[in-house]
Amino acid sequence: MNRDIRTAEDVLALLDRLFLPEADRWTDEASGWWDDFYADRSSGRPFFVPKPDENLVSYLDRGLFAPGGRALDLGCGAGRNAIHLASRGFEVDAVDLSATAVAWARERADEAGAAAGSVGAVGAVRFHCGNIFDPELPLARYDVVYDSGCLHHLPPHRRVSYLALLDRVLAPGGYFAVNCFAAGAMGSELPDAELYRNGRLDGGLAFTADELRWIFSDFTEVEIRPMVPQDPGSELFGLPVLLTALFRRPERA
Repeated sequence: MNRDIRTAEDVLALLDRLFLPEADRWTDEASGWWDDFYADRSSGRPFFVPKPDENLVSYLDRGLFAPGGRALDLGCGAGRNAIHLASRGFEVDAVDLSATAVAWARERADEAGAAAGSVGAVGAVRFHCGNIFDPELPLARYDVVYDSGCLHHLPPHRRVSYLALLDRVLAPGGYFAVNCFAAGAMGSELPDAELYRNGRLDGGLAFTADELRWIFSDFTEVEIRPMVPQDPGSELFGLPVLLTALFRRPERA
């Protein structure tokens, strides 16, 4: 059919296709790029370590996130942050496009006793394989939405979908945290319009603190800072090429 645009979602899907084959990194029509990425567990990729992000631990240690809340992990990968949230008493739903990553995450959760239904688990994780925009989540709202490395793999037009997702799932007064490539350290710094001219994301987009403030201007900024790098022997994950940001959704009557 030549006339296939009727809704806003049809427009977003058309724009997705402008970035083929990179579109398989965020759409349901995944060609297995992320499955291949996670298939070799011995590859030494820094994100494969079973360690939580240093900024996430900092938020928890400072009491910014109330214990025993509900958390949603977007692009959870092999589950390192979702499992840590569960260990701190959270009920966690974790979503990733890669079935290979989700299978690995479930193995780790079983080993840690954090899988949903585990006897004696402090919290529990339910893993969901699929597009972050489409999962049928068991909870309507979450106190914490956490993203470590998902936003920077989305094309500009999918920020619209991302903000709509936050509006739908983040509870009033809840916290949203995102880790992304930092401008000047890693990722493409081309203007959004230039990305469409080129038809590629060049492995991921870099953001400045001011760009994150503008994108998430409907939220209250708590802090934005570079991630603190961690030594190999640390129990935490941290890379200096990432920017960490924490926002709070305003309370509503």
